[in-house]
Amino acid sequence: MALGVLTRGFVLVGNVTTIDGTSATVKGGPLLFIDQNGKLIKTLDSSPANKLNGPWDLALADGFDHAKVFVSNVLDGTVTRIDLSLPDSETVNVTGATQIASGYIHRKDPAALVLGPTGLFYDAVADVLYVASTADNAIFKVPYAGTIGPSSGTGKLVFTDTPLRGPLALALAPNGHLLTSNGDAINPDSTQPSEIVEFTKTGHFIGEYNVHQNQGGAFGVATFTEGTVNLLAVVNDNASDVAVTASGLP
Repeated sequence: MALGVLTRGFVLVGNVTTIDGTSATVKGGPLLFIDQNGKLIKTLDSSPANKLNGPWDLALADGFDHAKVFVSNVLDGTVTRIDLSLPDSETVNVTGATQIASGYIHRKDPAALVLGPTGLFYDAVADVLYVASTADNAIFKVPYAGTIGPSSGTGKLVFTDTPLRGPLALALAPNGHLLTSNGDAINPDSTQPSEIVEFTKTGHFIGEYNVHQNQGGAFGVATFTEGTVNLLAVVNDNASDVAVTASGLP
């Protein structure tokens, strides 16, 4: 599920594996670093040494020749910061791996496979990491995420309200608000299926809209700009497609 791209050209891919497609055989897979030619450069296994256990989603602080990778670990309810040195387009050096948050509710789920901390957004200016914790049905923020040493706890609760129904992906809107996608595994409401929820960084609810008439459709979410037009991209898991539209956000 985790996917990110660094300006050095590396593609990062997180893996959570299952032998038979059910939660009964779920295991933590590796975090892969692949170069722009498709060559596997480095593999970080799910292990205590790497502070990884089911890399489910990630956020990047990209400094070109160095980077910080924030990873949500769905199988133990933690978040890890991996510090990287990137001297060239063929070399990835791990200079540190630090658990910066823990205590998020996590469990295997027959319908959703696994539930735990998922979407991440890093505010580099404020040095704050926002965490969408699916099973907690809440958004948290971890201060000093880029510099903090080993730490425990979930961080500060930012947003938990009835519009949340198992938040998954997390993204920044052009207007500075946050967007999350409801997976409907927690607090489901058949009259409000597959929604994208908008709220402020201080936890004020702004609005919501659905991307599919059935539950379980809203999955990934991202924003980007083409010229002067702000665009919103949403992965619809029910239709197995990605819809890109004008965001409607200033």
